Amino acid sequence: MSRISRRIFLIFSLLGAGLAQAQLSIEITGAGANRIPVTIAEFAGDASLSRDITEIVRADLERSGLFRMVPPNAGVMDENAPVDYAAWKARGSDALAAGSVLRAADGRIEARFRLYDTQKGEPLGGAVYVTGKAQMRMAGHRIADFIYEKLTGERGVFSTRIAYVVKSRGQYLLQVADADGQGAATALTSAEPIISPVWSPDGSRLAYVSFEKKKPMIYVHSLASGQRRIVANFKGSNSAPAWSPDGRKLAVVLSKDGNSQLYSVNADGSGLQRLSQSSGIDTEPRYAADGSSIYFTSDRGGSPQIYRVDANGGSAQRVTFEGSYNVSPRPSPDGRTLAFISRREGRFQLAVMDLASRQVQVLTDSTKDESPSFAPNGRMILIATETGGRGVLSAVSADGRIKQRLTIAAGDVREPAWGPFLK
Repeated sequence: MSRISRRIFLIFSLLGAGLAQAQLSIEITGAGANRIPVTIAEFAGDASLSRDITEIVRADLERSGLFRMVPPNAGVMDENAPVDYAAWKARGSDALAAGSVLRAADGRIEARFRLYDTQKGEPLGGAVYVTGKAQMRMAGHRIADFIYEKLTGERGVFSTRIAYVVKSRGQYLLQVADADGQGAATALTSAEPIISPVWSPDGSRLAYVSFEKKKPMIYVHSLASGQRRIVANFKGSNSAPAWSPDGRKLAVVLSKDGNSQLYSVNADGSGLQRLSQSSGIDTEPRYAADGSSIYFTSDRGGSPQIYRVDANGGSAQRVTFEGSYNVSPRPSPDGRTLAFISRREGRFQLAVMDLASRQVQVLTDSTKDESPSFAPNGRMILIATETGGRGVLSAVSADGRIKQRLTIAAGDVREPAWGPFLK
């Protein structure tokens, strides 16, 4: 099996065996001002499969808000077809992708494509993806990722996954889906709340808080095997897990000694270590990208603000000073930006801080934002919010220009977590 690892296929296959729920539908509510004009030709080969993959690639690129689709000429175009660069340039297209999708003798699907720069008149490369029918969407997402990276210079996230919690008909469902909201499958169903899901750095596990035993306990859940391990079940509350960048530890919040305080614990539940010492409530930890420090929320100064402490504990430094309520810190993957929720004039809105200049920008105009989560390339931030009294997910670019809304026909959607790049 080439290009896509067997481990990833195993995870997807077993997730697909779970209880499939309604798909998230995505509405684009804002796009970039200068979108790159690109043409995705009709792929050749098996008509049905080619059409499906072509549509996935186009939808991915258009949804990103960075590309504008230029319609192709009639007819199919495979990866070996001659390219009339001048003609495509005259049509207003900066880039062209062409390919084919064939069904191999053993039933697997082979997707091939090439990308061309029509302005410079040269090929930009291509790839071959071999997959099973059940994972065909992944091939389309991988092609879109390739195109995105070649044309923008940064990695695409179309082949990544998102996790979120749906409350529907009195049940809570922890779901995992493609980044476009499709292919949703249920990892856990419970009559009690499930909150705070977070992905392990390798994308193979989720840590979360479940109330299934009538108290908040932290679990680590293997997506491939479905096996779960309790890693924090101390007296009082066990909450807010956050993975260290190397996947060996979790920062957690425990109230076993009184007020909620920060601790670290190994991923198997051993090696408990206290990290914070305050008379207030310390919560919502998140490791910095390099793992050297932890951002967290605390009311130790009288109102909820964001602080930073060494990953091994010690004295904490306050990070936010603008406004009286700043919570839910989420450092960006490159360590340059901090996303958080800020209350302004009674509205809870997503904001970002440039950690070098300390300048803050509010990215949304909503009133009940919560649970921000960066895409692994740092380009987009996924949040939970409310529309019409119902929980929905929104995604906004780190500069605030590109916006999307993700909804499910029936049920509240909350607690989003964007997964890592897949190896």
